Amino acid sequence: MRPRIALPVPNSADPGYNQRSLPTYTQALIDAGAEPVLLDYSLSQQQIADTLNTCCAVMLPGSPADTNPQKYGAERLPACGYSDPARESMDDLLLQDAHNLYKPILAICYGTQSLNVWRSGTLIQDLPKQPVLHPAGKAVPIAHDADIPAGSLLGSIIASAPDAAPHSADLLRLPVNSSHHQAIDVPGDGLRVVARCPVDNVIEAVEGTTPEHFVLGVQWHPERSTDISPASRAIFARFIAQARNWTPRKITDSVG
Repeated sequence: MRPRIALPVPNSADPGYNQRSLPTYTQALIDAGAEPVLLDYSLSQQQIADTLNTCCAVMLPGSPADTNPQKYGAERLPACGYSDPARESMDDLLLQDAHNLYKPILAICYGTQSLNVWRSGTLIQDLPKQPVLHPAGKAVPIAHDADIPAGSLLGSIIASAPDAAPHSADLLRLPVNSSHHQAIDVPGDGLRVVARCPVDNVIEAVEGTTPEHFVLGVQWHPERSTDISPASRAIFARFIAQARNWTPRKITDSVG
């Protein structure tokens, strides 16, 4: 059976964005052998909980919104975009469920920022446009590189991918796309940095520090590049493999 992956639907005020973005996420999951389970914002908390009981992993997608800076104790800067309270509430529910039961988590772009804030981390509200244009957008298939420690979880996932070239004895260098103007500043509790842009040192990926719980957040969009990037396909393949092998954490061991 295909593992069922909980996925919040895009909630942008731009219907065009929602229609364009959702199929890329669902198709990447389907191609990797999973069944996407779409969570709509009209659902009650009980309906969301009931649906999550049928899922064995969570994927947090991107969004054109910016997380409310009040959630990480900062004043909103003029360059910070609009917030999406419905998406933030949905992410909080999904992350709580996944952390309680150690369900695998794959977070992408905004989803990575959401994960970091949920874990009490902070964000850079607006990145400089130079020397790297991080908001390059979907039309730019390769925006910059990401340096990834070979000994990290992410490093182990992409190690055999031909587009992840060894850069040094302990670093892999992966060309990635980029569609963000915010990024992680201080990593959240239980998250470690496992990728940076070598030009400006912007954090490009984090992973969990609990070995038995698969948690990976990438700042780029691997769902957009599965056709050209073996590393992108490897990320989804490992995530789905973890979902397929997931067993619920004993409730006596769970945390609130």
